[in-house]
Amino acid sequence: MSRPRVVVAGLGDSGLLTAIHLGRHADVVGISTKPALVSGQELGMRLARPDDWARDYVVTFDRFRQLDRARTVHGTLTGLDLGGRSVDVETPDGTTRSEPYDVLVISTGVSNGFWRRPELQSHAEVSDGVRAAHERLAEARSVIVVGGGAAAVSSALNLALARPGTRVELCYPGERPLPQHHGRVWSHVRRRLDAAGVELRPGRRAVVPDGFACDAITDAPVAWSTGQPPSSADAVLWAIGRVRPNTGWLPPSLLDEHGFVRVTPTLQVPDHDEVFAVGDVAASDPLRSSARNRADKLVAANIRAQAAGRTLSTYHAPRRRWGSVVGPQPDGLEIFAPNGRPFRIPAWSVGTVLQPWVVRRGIYRGMRS
Repeated sequence: MSRPRVVVAGLGDSGLLTAIHLGRHADVVGISTKPALVSGQELGMRLARPDDWARDYVVTFDRFRQLDRARTVHGTLTGLDLGGRSVDVETPDGTTRSEPYDVLVISTGVSNGFWRRPELQSHAEVSDGVRAAHERLAEARSVIVVGGGAAAVSSALNLALARPGTRVELCYPGERPLPQHHGRVWSHVRRRLDAAGVELRPGRRAVVPDGFACDAITDAPVAWSTGQPPSSADAVLWAIGRVRPNTGWLPPSLLDEHGFVRVTPTLQVPDHDEVFAVGDVAASDPLRSSARNRADKLVAANIRAQAAGRTLSTYHAPRRRWGSVVGPQPDGLEIFAPNGRPFRIPAWSVGTVLQPWVVRRGIYRGMRS
């Protein structure tokens, strides 16, 4: 049986893992606007402790042993020819090339704030962007974090812990943040925020300035549509979840009304069995949870099953978000189950067991130093 040629469009967290799972079974070509894995995880850690964050969440592709057989292309996806089974890629020198495929995996993710951007970047530009956001917030004596999701909560807590003298306010529109998590999660995380001195401001929905994409740290007063007077701080971090799918290179027929890629329960694009989608870009369920529930492994298994003429497996989405909320802390890493109950990985084991054995060897199947 010949090995299928699989193009993985996007090498973020989901795309990279899909490529790793396929390395021994297909001729894999991975396309990325970044020269390395630049994870969208743990925003709070990224802002407060950028060196610690970069050590585990910015990883050059040559460190992944299971990518040795794959070919990576640094470029921007500009088009898809479904009939001809090829994608167009613009490389850093401005030329456009075509990459043919037997199977296409769409995993181009979403844009969200300044920390998840689709543009082509070099190593230096990635590093400079991480450092600039950290220094901007480190200089502030007061910070307003706008948003009620995990990114906002994590940012507020990590900034307050890293800068005890900085006033940090967390402003969110509902009665509590983390509305997509089990209620127990907020009860637990709130105690951490209170202990760190974060000032909680429920019931505040921000007025987003016209034309503002929430992709910059600002210092202008924040107006509220919920009736409170405007709030001011040295720095305003916008984490309101205005995600935009990176699908401008795709035909509209593949997308839902919000621009995400439509998929069947097997994570295939309807009417195109040779095209799969996984991660935040895939409209798999209301939470688009295939980005966080090892659906990358399912997609790789389905591609192998399809090549062998076997039945494909279906993706079953959880009802709530789960996992880490605030990232590694001095007392360890807390991970919340779907029922909201936490379990803690001790601090001493994060660097000695979790990262080297569970993540690098188990999840990524081997990484070079």
